[in-house]
Amino acid sequence: MQIEDVLRTAYEHISVKISEELNKLFHPILITGGGAYNTYLIELIKQKLGRTPNFTELCAFSGMWSEHCSYKNSIKWLKTLPRDGGRMLVAAGEENAGLMDMGGGFGVVFKIESHNHPSALEPFQGAATGVGGIQRDIFTMGARPIASLNSLRFGNLQDTKTQRLLKGVVHGIGHYGNCFGVPTVGGEVYFEDCYHTNPLVNAMSVGIMKAGDMISATAEGIGNPVFFVGSATGKDGIGGASFASAEITADSVEELPAVQVGDPFQEKKLLEACLEVIETGGVVGMQDMGAAGIICSTAEMSAKGQVGMRIDLDKVPTRQQNMKAWELLLSESQERMLMVVEKGKEAQVLAVFEKWDLSCSNIGEVTDDGLLDFYMNGVLEASLPAYELVLGGGAPQYTREYKAPAYLAKVNAFDMSSVADTTNLQESVKQLVQIPNIASKRWIYTQYDSMVGAANTSTNAPSDASVVVAKGTGKALAMTVDCNSKYVYANPEVGAMIAVAEAARNIVCSGGEPIGVTNCLNFGNPYDPEVYYQFVKSVEGMGAACRKFNTPVTGGNVSFYNQNPDGPVFPTPTIGMVGIIEDMKNRMTLDFKNNGDTIVLLGTQRNDIGSSEYLHKLKGVAHSQAPHFNLEEEFTLQQLVSSLIKDHAIISAHDISEGGLIVTLLESAFYNHKGFEVNSNASSLRKDAYWMGEAQSRVVVSCSTAQLASIETAAKQFNIDFTVMGKVTDGSITVDGENWGSIASWKNSYDTAIENKLASK
Repeated sequence: MQIEDVLRTAYEHISVKISEELNKLFHPILITGGGAYNTYLIELIKQKLGRTPNFTELCAFSGMWSEHCSYKNSIKWLKTLPRDGGRMLVAAGEENAGLMDMGGGFGVVFKIESHNHPSALEPFQGAATGVGGIQRDIFTMGARPIASLNSLRFGNLQDTKTQRLLKGVVHGIGHYGNCFGVPTVGGEVYFEDCYHTNPLVNAMSVGIMKAGDMISATAEGIGNPVFFVGSATGKDGIGGASFASAEITADSVEELPAVQVGDPFQEKKLLEACLEVIETGGVVGMQDMGAAGIICSTAEMSAKGQVGMRIDLDKVPTRQQNMKAWELLLSESQERMLMVVEKGKEAQVLAVFEKWDLSCSNIGEVTDDGLLDFYMNGVLEASLPAYELVLGGGAPQYTREYKAPAYLAKVNAFDMSSVADTTNLQESVKQLVQIPNIASKRWIYTQYDSMVGAANTSTNAPSDASVVVAKGTGKALAMTVDCNSKYVYANPEVGAMIAVAEAARNIVCSGGEPIGVTNCLNFGNPYDPEVYYQFVKSVEGMGAACRKFNTPVTGGNVSFYNQNPDGPVFPTPTIGMVGIIEDMKNRMTLDFKNNGDTIVLLGTQRNDIGSSEYLHKLKGVAHSQAPHFNLEEEFTLQQLVSSLIKDHAIISAHDISEGGLIVTLLESAFYNHKGFEVNSNASSLRKDAYWMGEAQSRVVVSCSTAQLASIETAAKQFNIDFTVMGKVTDGSITVDGENWGSIASWKNSYDTAIENKLASK
């Protein structure tokens, strides 16, 4: 049969018009409108097989060579990131998640991934299954998840669609995480018009394990049985990897079956069963069936172990009758694992899964020829070389063209003098604290269980990073997710550096030592040279910052094709970072503690309002430069803060980010209902820049009067500016001699801003 006949049969099979739908279904391996190039790819597949592929085999290539699985347009640049050194225990990207040394024989496992497109179509299940998928990446390696975080992006909060997406996503995250029993301890939420059609839902999980007990996602041992464990397979999620590798359009609702359906209670049983079965010593390798389902897990495990597999698809448990081979291969039904078991220990493995009332089926065995042979009722449906399907093997890799976006001319042309300084600081700040990007996310985080497991210390007192006790290790983990995409839009390289720096700053201000990064790189269409420029420069900036902070990138996720009808979303390279607090006596919180304590600013005040919330939301300026940032200055500031915490010279620390200095002061005061009396000391800077500018590398600390001299001495040693701002008061606020009222009214405005906007619809 000729390849054209195969394609025609494929499309007739799913009842679509070839003329309209050819590139939609096979967009992962074919380029829209590129007839000659499509022919090249088809010929490439024929070369790798030595023959014309059948329909099932072509489906397998479609999933595995999709952007989502093959990273064909990103891997070249990802390889430039720092991927080893420090506390790394496994090579970046080699396992389901990153593993780093905590010391004392323990390791921390962590990863972040996106579930953007599914959440745009079906926000509840899209977000819920995103949470479930990232947890499986953690416990597949033998670690117990102890914390979840998320980074979310939506459109204008006053838009009805945005409110529907927000409510659905938050409900999905809360439902899955709460039922699964892992606390959601932190995150970030932003609202920008560019995310209207295509929200971003990035989920991160962190777990701990004995460092030497890791289970690899590798198939080994010729003749070892291959087990399918967990939930039965259905038609939900078929083509999910392909769906994630194309833009969302008005017709995307027709692809709703590509969205998976999750069951958190089933996943909880799967977690306990997987951790228990590892104890039997019978598990050779294990991988969750995430993107592209069975074809992905069999291919990746086999390629990594340089082996093949014979799989009987009719032995795969199903919840729908008469599923075809290609449907079984590409289904992304949730809560499933592929496991290679040591021959002779099948009974022990089966007993564990029977105890937990989970399916466990022997569906095949490891072979020595490197081929994946898929049978259905004794008929060979597909025979595929594992190596040729996977990232790092035969999957195509490309170098895309890129050029500086035209809008950067507007960014660089911005002149601060064209914007009048604020004439009423208090009124400006009242508006500022109610901007959704700044206001309390209370309406969101109260829907999450943050206390299950009783290890989250951030419920007792807030800190810049979430702090979770790693039980049994004598240590705690500090963790955060960070990215201000407005900064990245204004300057992709510097903005990505800032994302890394702020993550590290949050961990340092919480008393931790940053050790490693996982990233979720959310961008538009990679075939757009201006989008690809954003991607390349972001990776370069991220790499420079990670090298400076000695935080290698352990792995992560690339999500392209995040587009709106008007263009791409802001470039959003989300940074997930983990740090270690060796001694909880050094844990630092952000809240002001005592009346009369001195408030000190560490870092330099600058005449800078670039890309600030004040400039963007209150002044309506869409294009301006990224805020001031210098990598050496940032690194030195963090060293100073770390030393002050270890010397017990300060009693609170809170970094300056969105909203500037004044928002940092307010947030430090809210928790204990304290106030403050501060002065700009007749600064020559613009008033809006002084109080609401977002120049980086600044931290507000508080201390007793007795410690003030030692802090000043340390600041001079590190060559960091030291400014006494004022003092902590008992609930009243005074700024430059003006009475701003009680902290209670400010806190109420800050706490209720989002829920008031939601209630107004």
